[in-house]
Amino acid sequence: MFRLTQYLREIENPTPLGTGARPSGPVVIWNLLRRCNLACRHCYSISADHDFPGELATPEIFAVMDDLKRSGAPVLILSGGEPLLHPDIFSIARRAKDMGFYVGLSTNGTLINEHNAGDIAAAGFDYVGVSLDGMRDTHDRFRRMPGGYDAALRGIRLVRDAGLKVGVRFTLTQDNAQDLPHLLELIERERVFKFYMSHLNYAGRGNVNRARDALHLTTRWAIDLLLRTACDHLRRGLPTEFVTGNNDADAIWLLRWAVKHHPGRVAHLRAKLGEWGGNSSGIGIANIDNLGNVHPDTMWWEYTIGNVRERPFSELWNDVSDPLMRGLRQRPRPVRGRCAQCRFLDVCNGNTRTRAWQLTGDPWAEDPACYLTDEELGIADASPRLVLTPYSRARRTAPEGSQ
Repeated sequence: MFRLTQYLREIENPTPLGTGARPSGPVVIWNLLRRCNLACRHCYSISADHDFPGELATPEIFAVMDDLKRSGAPVLILSGGEPLLHPDIFSIARRAKDMGFYVGLSTNGTLINEHNAGDIAAAGFDYVGVSLDGMRDTHDRFRRMPGGYDAALRGIRLVRDAGLKVGVRFTLTQDNAQDLPHLLELIERERVFKFYMSHLNYAGRGNVNRARDALHLTTRWAIDLLLRTACDHLRRGLPTEFVTGNNDADAIWLLRWAVKHHPGRVAHLRAKLGEWGGNSSGIGIANIDNLGNVHPDTMWWEYTIGNVRERPFSELWNDVSDPLMRGLRQRPRPVRGRCAQCRFLDVCNGNTRTRAWQLTGDPWAEDPACYLTDEELGIADASPRLVLTPYSRARRTAPEGSQ
């Protein structure tokens, strides 16, 4: 996750280098169950509205929580499927809060109503994130649920009015980019605390639909719009937090923006972004799925490093004999292609490895969703690059002027 607003504040009010506290363990995104009342087009867990066999029982969940606490994990994001369908979601959340975790709820929002909004607040969630894929027509089409937008917006308002911090999650694709300006207006009207724009990642149904990933020009437009909006909110003293995810090239784009608008702060910003370190899959982010399988993050469900029923999470996470985990933790990562030549590798850390893996079978190939040009990245060698096409696979393009 790239905290855009945080680094815009660094431009206005620089803080000393080395003051950011290193987390004691990974943020754990936990898919408690796979059941969901929706069947969204870009669902990474390919959830459906039925029970899935073999899921962790609540006593097993509690035991894993004990181990996570011992291993230093500071944050639990309770997800699904739709986590509000879990029969023990509130007892799980209350126990996590009592143990000292920062606890988030990741929901589609449609099941939040006047009867359970108070229970959600009483459980002590630090943050509730609700997905919106655009305005009404777009959202309902993506979510395959007529009335889904209105139900989700009602949920946002209910938890907001119950005193909880609520955020909107939006996954950018070529089919919903036109709704982004309207969503940004909506979150201001609705006094939403956080706006999280995720770039499409190739996992689950997101992998099936990758041919409709936002093209690079659309991505550049969207990031510019988000930048202008975040700056405007800061200027007016609004508390909104803007963050992005699944494309750590956004940090490089911010650096280039700073060169034009705040040249005197570029060196400081560059150093701060270097401290942040870019993509954190397998380092600062972990995922446990509904069956207890552990993954480097939520987009790696096809790659498992072990199961908490067979071995404690703390042991699995600290075991670097797994080749992918060893490579993810290497600095610099053993990336290839444009990523290896990029002079900002220390900032983005090779971006999101799942896209390269899904398209090529090689987790260290260049990320085809990096939307900056060779010139912008300081790459002199015009070697063939991996690009997105309107088809279901990537192709290589030859350098300009070659045969």
